[in-house]
Amino acid sequence: MVRATKKQASLKKVSKKHSRRSVPRRVVLLVGTRKGAWILHGDAQRKAWRVDGPHFLGQTVHHMVLDPRDGRTIVAAVKAGHLGPTIYRSTNVGRTWKEAAQPPAFARAPEGEQGRTVDHTFWLTPCHANEPKAWYAGTSPQGLFRSEDGGNTWRPFSVINDDAQYRGWMGSPQDGTPDGPKLHSIIIDPREPLHLYFAMSGGGVHETWDGGKTFAPLVKGMDVVQGFDVNDVTMHDPHCVRMCPSNPDRLYQQNHCGIYRLDRPDTEWVRIGNKMPKMVGDIGFPMVVHPRDAHSAWVFPMDGRTVWPRTSPDGKPAVYGTDDGGKKWQRLDNGLPANQAWWTVKRQAMSADAGDPVGLYLGTTSGEVWATRNAGKRWACVARHLPEIYCVEAAEID
Repeated sequence: MVRATKKQASLKKVSKKHSRRSVPRRVVLLVGTRKGAWILHGDAQRKAWRVDGPHFLGQTVHHMVLDPRDGRTIVAAVKAGHLGPTIYRSTNVGRTWKEAAQPPAFARAPEGEQGRTVDHTFWLTPCHANEPKAWYAGTSPQGLFRSEDGGNTWRPFSVINDDAQYRGWMGSPQDGTPDGPKLHSIIIDPREPLHLYFAMSGGGVHETWDGGKTFAPLVKGMDVVQGFDVNDVTMHDPHCVRMCPSNPDRLYQQNHCGIYRLDRPDTEWVRIGNKMPKMVGDIGFPMVVHPRDAHSAWVFPMDGRTVWPRTSPDGKPAVYGTDDGGKKWQRLDNGLPANQAWWTVKRQAMSADAGDPVGLYLGTTSGEVWATRNAGKRWACVARHLPEIYCVEAAEID
């Protein structure tokens, strides 16, 4: 069993003040879908959007992230129907792309043993600001990988891919989510590059304080599906975990069994979704946090009653936001369809920019991109008729 050995003491909070801008640098939305990717370029006021694409037409794009360390490099996790999973990179905001020389792949199994094959790369995270060309990737089935050269070559990271205890918690490739179990929500503490988190669906949330030499589960306080053992890490199914940029000691989580918050150095998650309206519930996939206010976060709930239809409750989609750490939630649906809208939002398909007020963006399973320039007070559809959307990442460029 892999355990963290370093004392888990709370680090000092970020001392650098976050600048407040009335409008961020020009915002782009990176939209990955079941059949390709699109890049939406916003104007200075975030009112009008120019659509660039498709890129990788016909291929599944699970995640696409712009590197905040240089403001121009994009790394995309792509899966072609016949050629399998790969990584593409662009150093000019998507004008041209180059395929990785060595995408994530599990180590070859010893003779006579059954190995694992990466079905697709699911999650991408740029590493610490002090590591300008390093990236992490999470795959399905669950695997953790790292690139040191801007995403061109990838190698297994840490010991978890082959550790017996972790392999047990990961379950089999046939278990978990309908399209395969995932390793996701790879988070780096901005104060300490050796302090990382990741989550597995299923398999819980995990943490390292020593740069991946050891990891330990972080699942205390979380519920599991009724009838299963809460002490079995395999049964824990985090959907999305986010760290607050303004207070890295605070984490929010959208889970298979509710919405949670964790304030370090505590190790027990507190369910804050109980304050959501009972007829809506607190089950969903995405979680978004405010760039400057650790008390503010947003979710997009889906119908979690009985057998999950994975649609908006009663066909009435809405974002719910909190400005007090989850003590109360407000419905934010002005501009969204009032009824007969039977879609939902996947875990990577909702994000925020750094504007003041904050802009929020979400992509639906029916292929629409919705945006708000005022933290959810008024929504507008900025793109329609796309394939099923897997990810929407807001980024800033000069």
